[in-house]
Amino acid sequence: MKSKLNFLIEMSLKRKINTKWFKIVNIILLVAIVALANIDSIINAFGGDFDKKQEIYIIDNTDVSYDLFKQQLMLITKAEKEEDMNYLLNNYEGTIEDAKKELENEEKRDNLYIVFDNDEEKVLSVKLISYEYMDILDSQFISNSIYNTKVMLAISKSNISPEEINNIYSNIDVERIIIDDTKTSKDESMEVVMTSVFPLVILPFFMLIIFLVQMIGSEINDEKATRGMEIIISSVSPTKHFFSKIIATNLFIILQAVLLFIYGALGMFIRHLIGGDNITNGVFGSVGSMLKEALATSFIDKLIYIIPLTLILMLLTFLAYSLLAGILASMTTNVEDFQNLQTPIVIILLTSYYLAMLASTFEGALFIKVLSYIPLISAILSPSLLVLGQIGVFDVCISIVLMIGCIYLLIKYGLRIYKVGILNYSSTGLWQKMLKAMKK
Repeated sequence: MKSKLNFLIEMSLKRKINTKWFKIVNIILLVAIVALANIDSIINAFGGDFDKKQEIYIIDNTDVSYDLFKQQLMLITKAEKEEDMNYLLNNYEGTIEDAKKELENEEKRDNLYIVFDNDEEKVLSVKLISYEYMDILDSQFISNSIYNTKVMLAISKSNISPEEINNIYSNIDVERIIIDDTKTSKDESMEVVMTSVFPLVILPFFMLIIFLVQMIGSEINDEKATRGMEIIISSVSPTKHFFSKIIATNLFIILQAVLLFIYGALGMFIRHLIGGDNITNGVFGSVGSMLKEALATSFIDKLIYIIPLTLILMLLTFLAYSLLAGILASMTTNVEDFQNLQTPIVIILLTSYYLAMLASTFEGALFIKVLSYIPLISAILSPSLLVLGQIGVFDVCISIVLMIGCIYLLIKYGLRIYKVGILNYSSTGLWQKMLKAMKK
């Protein structure tokens, strides 16, 4: 015969999983995550073309600007050959009026027209003609190339040899030297990547905690609102009821986290099968190269202890937040009251999330290290600092120990509040009741 605790856990889990909204939401999540992982392929299938080059037609009234502009555009886009650029340059024999008329044609509205004219005072005057607003990246590349073309033209008029001009504008090989022996240029690339990528990785954890807190609060308040709580407590002790809610909800959240991981892995697997990386090679190439460079470092070895420590800390944090949510929910009589009590929890979560995003800017600061020890914050902040090398394994172990201590206090004093609050149907004197229960 099953124990009452196991029975309550099983019933709570079945009630969560065997619902239409759980199945519908997970189908939506599966489709959304797979679609996001292959968004470029989807756009490409519906008429988008990532391989289509931006056509640029040049009216060169200076007779030299075309070649100079092409050279500078290749340098700025870091293309070894003209074919490697995302731009297709053409000499245009027509006039400005001809170009304007062509842009009225729907098939040619994406084209750009550049007119180079001699200018005695400013060396070069330029007209850039398009049908509508330009893409911000194209605008930056083309504007910089036009400016460099002007400089090159000015230098060429100063009787400097072509070889010297090429030397002036040739790519520079920068040798990176870092005095600190514990840091390398590859680790520097890793820091840049993790500063931008890591917040996206911890976002699901952030959302799952909010989901966890809301789920416990709504479930307990629903039982109190329907007076079902009185029937349950007459059969089992408040302690068993409390732990059944905590265990069932945490198991459900872990299941949801595993499903999200599977959806993401499936999305990347499909991307690999259909060759999605080839579609946007030019768009994500720089980020990909930075990731490859970073992963070529000892970071792979660090994952051996980063992943287990992070998982332990996250699981403990799930437990701590669920305990806190259950305690607060027991003292409220409806979902609206619980939402008010939930506000501080959300503020704590947001604080830890933004601190993790800005972690690299606080390098060497004592306060960020101290904050990484604080329970409820440490699960999001500590892994970020560990990856960036601002704290060590020992610091994360301290965070884990403090989190365990926090959980012990929540259980010890929280159970006292829960036993009093679970059958409390009055919203007056809420905090006084909680303090009185803790002292008993």
